[in-house]
Amino acid sequence: MFDRRSTFGEALDHPAARAVLERLMPGFAASPMASQFRDGRLGSLIALVPSLESQEARDRLWAELAEIGGDVQRPPYAPAIEPDPAYEADDVVRGSATVVAPAEVALWAPLEIRIDGPSHGNPFVDVELDAVFTRAGDEVRVGGFYDGDGTYVIRALADAEGEWSFVTRSTARSLDGLTGSVVIVPPVKGSHGPVRVDGFHFRHADGTRHRPLGTTAYAWTHQPEDLQQQTLATLADSPFTKMRMCVFPKSYLYNANEPSDFPFAGSLDDGFDLERFDPAHFRRLEHRIAQLADLGIQADLILFHAYDRWGFADMGPAVDDRYLRYVVRRLAGFANVWWSMANEYDLLWAKDTADWERLAAIVGEEDAFGHLNSIHNCRPFYDYSAAWITHVSVQRVDVYRTAENTDEWRERWGKPVVIDECAYEGDIDQGWGNITGEEMVRRFWEAAVRGGYCGHGETYLPSALGLDDEVLWWSKGGVLHGTSPDRIRFLEELLAEAPEGAWDPLPSDWDVPWGGVAGRVKVGYFGFNRPRFRNVMLDEGEWTIDVIDTWNMTVERMPGTHPAGSVRVELPGRQFMAVRLTRV
Repeated sequence: MFDRRSTFGEALDHPAARAVLERLMPGFAASPMASQFRDGRLGSLIALVPSLESQEARDRLWAELAEIGGDVQRPPYAPAIEPDPAYEADDVVRGSATVVAPAEVALWAPLEIRIDGPSHGNPFVDVELDAVFTRAGDEVRVGGFYDGDGTYVIRALADAEGEWSFVTRSTARSLDGLTGSVVIVPPVKGSHGPVRVDGFHFRHADGTRHRPLGTTAYAWTHQPEDLQQQTLATLADSPFTKMRMCVFPKSYLYNANEPSDFPFAGSLDDGFDLERFDPAHFRRLEHRIAQLADLGIQADLILFHAYDRWGFADMGPAVDDRYLRYVVRRLAGFANVWWSMANEYDLLWAKDTADWERLAAIVGEEDAFGHLNSIHNCRPFYDYSAAWITHVSVQRVDVYRTAENTDEWRERWGKPVVIDECAYEGDIDQGWGNITGEEMVRRFWEAAVRGGYCGHGETYLPSALGLDDEVLWWSKGGVLHGTSPDRIRFLEELLAEAPEGAWDPLPSDWDVPWGGVAGRVKVGYFGFNRPRFRNVMLDEGEWTIDVIDTWNMTVERMPGTHPAGSVRVELPGRQFMAVRLTRV
């Protein structure tokens, strides 16, 4: 049969399947691009076809293709593996394993219970383990994971001060019924806890305002050690507070190098054992997440993506579920983790809406601490009104206009809007990767005055910079060469000056968007327009007026204060200017 995993070429070469494509994907089969997409999976290509945006239209396509016999035979997906109830013999004493728990853990830090237990067979799939913690009168279940070499770990996020007691439950007799207690003490300086939604914005659990000024380096943790260290050093000197990054390695333009290890045991040459994880790989990832936390940066972890040559994009439902439970159990104990179900979910050929809903439910089940979660699109939007989605994570939907939609998206979904991919500052041949620094900063400002947040990325060709390698920040990290980060820092400083540390959209002119805090601060942004003056209307009270050059990073205050009414504000006739009105 033909299905989402079939290639476009396979379907085109079969007369009956081609007829279905020509009818339900009108114009696409005969398109000049058809030869370019012959190796593309049908499940990915539907994202490019407007007539297939609805679930009903996609279901009709798959149903008709399923009725057509094909010559392509594929092995079935691996079945689910249930824990072995007889993993340990009846003569093993229940609760006899050695458990090590810390006496104290600081608030917002990972709370780790480590157990020395059995290692025979395959504990990754043979053993189920969790713990029930009791704290402040509440109970919370936290799943455990196998960390290799006979070590099991239950990692919780210490999210409440006081004494926590626990009892373990397991299908392995020696791991079942272990007990202990840990005292959660006040947080270390600079620790603010996980980020939560605060209306259309974000705050840390302790109330500190969080502004997700993000950047992207998809595969930075899959690079050599010295390059990862260079990335961390660059981040330490940057304004960014969020990093989008993949759990799986990425295979795409400027991502051709082979990682040294993977989430699963094995290699591309020898194959992967999808029943065994590589704990050393995850320990290195955890170390990087902790280092980002030290820099005050959220790790926005992309759980699935389509840019793959190893088979991770199409492992089958049972393996997807097992992988997801393992990842969430390992990483939900870190306060600075966000979940992104997918980068460009609509390109993952083997998954449709029902799969994403199932996978999101697993994250919700295994993450007892409510980390933020969203899903990112290539072309059609996901339904961001879904209850499990905490915030809107989108990429541009038009070559030019994306950030300008921020206030509309806030109204549509009633959630914070983060444009994680508005295009990248750079000079590569792809249209998504060659905007100027000025345009990147303009998009950040357009999003900000409309009450949302924009994301940064950089794709400068190393050869144009006199470098010999293919290290682009967007893919591998390294160093930043662009002109936008300093201007993004300047915007961050202005946002921090707002009474609540954030701007919301305000009533705007037809040609100028206004944002700020109603009755207290109003910011008008002129973008690529360049007026010589602007008459602004002041509400009741006395106001100061600042002229802001968003590119040259200057703030010039007009003399005195100004009462309600119309005031003429002189401007320099340059692009990227803004006006800020502040009630005294």
